[in-house]
Amino acid sequence: MKFVLASYGTRGDIEPCVAVGRELLRRGHDVHMAVPPDLVGFAEAAGPTAVPYGPDLQAVLDAHRDFWTHFFRNFWKIQDLIKLRREVVEPFHQCWKDIIATLTSLAEGADLLFTGVNFEDAAGNVAEYYNIPLATLHLFPLRANGQFIPFLPAPVGRSVMKASEWVAWRNAKKVEGIQRGELALPKATSPSPWRLTERGCLEIQAYDEVCFPRLTGEWADWSVQRPFVGALTMDLPGDSDDEVTSWIAAGTPPIFFGFGSLPMESGNETLAMISSACAQLGERALVCAAGTDFSDLPDSENVKVVGAMNYSAAFPFCRAVVHHGGLGTTAAGLRAGVPTLILSTDLDQTL
Repeated sequence: MKFVLASYGTRGDIEPCVAVGRELLRRGHDVHMAVPPDLVGFAEAAGPTAVPYGPDLQAVLDAHRDFWTHFFRNFWKIQDLIKLRREVVEPFHQCWKDIIATLTSLAEGADLLFTGVNFEDAAGNVAEYYNIPLATLHLFPLRANGQFIPFLPAPVGRSVMKASEWVAWRNAKKVEGIQRGELALPKATSPSPWRLTERGCLEIQAYDEVCFPRLTGEWADWSVQRPFVGALTMDLPGDSDDEVTSWIAAGTPPIFFGFGSLPMESGNETLAMISSACAQLGERALVCAAGTDFSDLPDSENVKVVGAMNYSAAFPFCRAVVHHGGLGTTAAGLRAGVPTLILSTDLDQTL
């Protein structure tokens, strides 16, 4: 069978889709992927062929970080938030036609189109155009439910989520009109999430069920359509794994610090704060730089900085993990069974 997998976002968003693609390939299927231009190499290293999809990720990450930093610090400055939000979405507005063209070309002759959270509506339109099944991979509870906003009564929470889906659709109606116009599809009369659920699309819940223990009961009527599979990862080795293992074994269990793909505003200040705190407590720190440049900082006996590493292998030997709340990092921390402190940088991570 021919499978087309399309996903957009940081590595934490893309890796679950690549994990699915690698497994389908292992089972002998024809697999093609569409991922951000920056992550084509990452996807192809796992086996599937990949094409660029959407704007360069790095062009979006800085604007994304600036928006959420401003939101958490100055949420009352509405005009500034509107301006910063436009800077986040503008790269996407400029390439919507290319996104649809890429998906349309790739999905021709496919038996199934598989997509992640971002651009789900675009994939839904292409699947409708070809009249092929669509499967979606949700990294958190995306469909309306009473558990997503825990401080509200369940019926109110569901209503708020339904209303937000409607508002989001109204705001994006012009963009979706462009997408459906390119495919000569009729105008949509309801939000994309509602249409996909009504069509019976498979909505795979790729996060650990224990995080939302009452959700399975609430979604009992959709249990076949919304299976819980847990967080998907490939446990890929990092270039520094042997070095990290040796360093951990040479002393007391360290505290891990990680920041994900979003670059920190000041790597120097952050590392200085970590070093100072660990010195006061008599602890060691293992720091994964990821999207932040720490190359100009001096080495320290009790602070180890690496560019990338296998979290699943290292976390069980750490005293605690401190990170941004990314999907893969959170899952690895929970599964390692060590204390976790999350310092989120956007609403998905806060959830």
